[in-house]
Amino acid sequence: MTSGPAATEYDVIVIGGGPAGENAAAYAIAGSERTAAIVEHELVGGECSYWACMPSKALLRPVHVLSGAKAMAGITASGLDLDAVLARRDSFTHNHDDSSQVQWATDNRIDVIRGSGRLAGARLVEVGGRTLRARQAVVLATGTKASVPDIPGLRDALPWTSRDATNLREVPRRVVIVGGGVVACEAATWLAGLGAEEVTLLVRGGSVLANAEPFARERVAAGLADVGVRVRFGTQLAQVDRTDAKDTGEGRIHGGTVTVRLRGDNLEPDDARIEADEIIVAAGRATATGELGLSTIGLPDGSIDVDDRLTARGVEGDWLYAVGDVNGRAALTHMGKYQARVCGDVIAARAEGRELSEARFAATADHEQVPQVVFTAPEVASVGLTEAAARKAGYSVQTVETDIAVAGSSLARDDYAGHAKLVIDADADTVLGATFVGPEVGELIHAATIAVVGKVPLAALWHAVPSYPTVSELWLRLLEARRT
Repeated sequence: MTSGPAATEYDVIVIGGGPAGENAAAYAIAGSERTAAIVEHELVGGECSYWACMPSKALLRPVHVLSGAKAMAGITASGLDLDAVLARRDSFTHNHDDSSQVQWATDNRIDVIRGSGRLAGARLVEVGGRTLRARQAVVLATGTKASVPDIPGLRDALPWTSRDATNLREVPRRVVIVGGGVVACEAATWLAGLGAEEVTLLVRGGSVLANAEPFARERVAAGLADVGVRVRFGTQLAQVDRTDAKDTGEGRIHGGTVTVRLRGDNLEPDDARIEADEIIVAAGRATATGELGLSTIGLPDGSIDVDDRLTARGVEGDWLYAVGDVNGRAALTHMGKYQARVCGDVIAARAEGRELSEARFAATADHEQVPQVVFTAPEVASVGLTEAAARKAGYSVQTVETDIAVAGSSLARDDYAGHAKLVIDADADTVLGATFVGPEVGELIHAATIAVVGKVPLAALWHAVPSYPTVSELWLRLLEARRT
């Protein structure tokens, strides 16, 4: 134990106060006299609440609503009030005031300890010169942080990361976005919708959303082009220069003109240089474990390998757990919260000497059953395996596809265009994966998630009758496509 004040004991200590950490703490002590503490160096509520899911969707929703209004005969839609959109976003992030989250923790008998926590040995956590001891468990839930590649001039240019993009205070007239994943595509969508005149997306590979079904990638790229986003495939940064770069604050333009020099196959001289008012790096994230003191318990830095009970492998005594992005299993808020619920229940059961035989004590959904929604225009909603992933995994694969063209979609908007695909295990007659692309298809994905997780036979799905007239009637069209 390090020198300093006497150790303070808790049954459960969680390092990281995002949604995963909050859920792990709450579930671990629910209905008991056990004690818990969350150690957080920024805001309780974490990345999702203040810099990711909540602000990004608050920016995207008005853009989608306006698009839907323009696609409906009889509605006059003039545009967006930027100040009102940003004020609404700020209401969801509580202007970066986490007092309500702290109150939630207090109401649930969870202490909040401000500072950067790090392991100091088995069941020991150091924070601010104080040593805490966990009687039952330490849970690591520190997530990830944005990566800025070491490209000449890029870091010196003080580029925006996702935190700036979601918390923007002014809309750059010309903006370059580096990346082709979810963050990059969503940011391009809201920037174009909020009035950026020139949005350029630089994608290293040949498609956006590389892990999605090919038709989903193509429709998202086409949707971006439709709103004026220039998507440059097979293109990478070679050098970045910026005049008068300075830290003007989160979400504000960080200096003067940015000059981006590119490299890539078959680049014409006129295409090898772009000038912009801001550059956003959305090219990946790094696990936030470098300052966690993992070496004190014999673990290397990097993603923490865990079993399905979220217990860290390579650590004796079943006391260390890792949930959310930090374990590298499924970097999505809802999956981190799911893991945390399992983790908390496991900690509680072990503390009470109960068996772990029930299914709820193992996190299995992040093996081939992960749901996700990408809030671009059109949206992409998916769960489980793509066709390529299913074939690689050795399944006997059948697929069915159909355009989303039912009474409900026609009523939803006059220009509705969508597509759906099921990936089927032909031997078991169950759904392995589903992908829907179209306006607001995110609201359809949970039905597919239940079918995938529950391994519902397709023969049984014939008796799950979709209500008329809803977009969910596409399920009947998919079943009919397989029947014929």
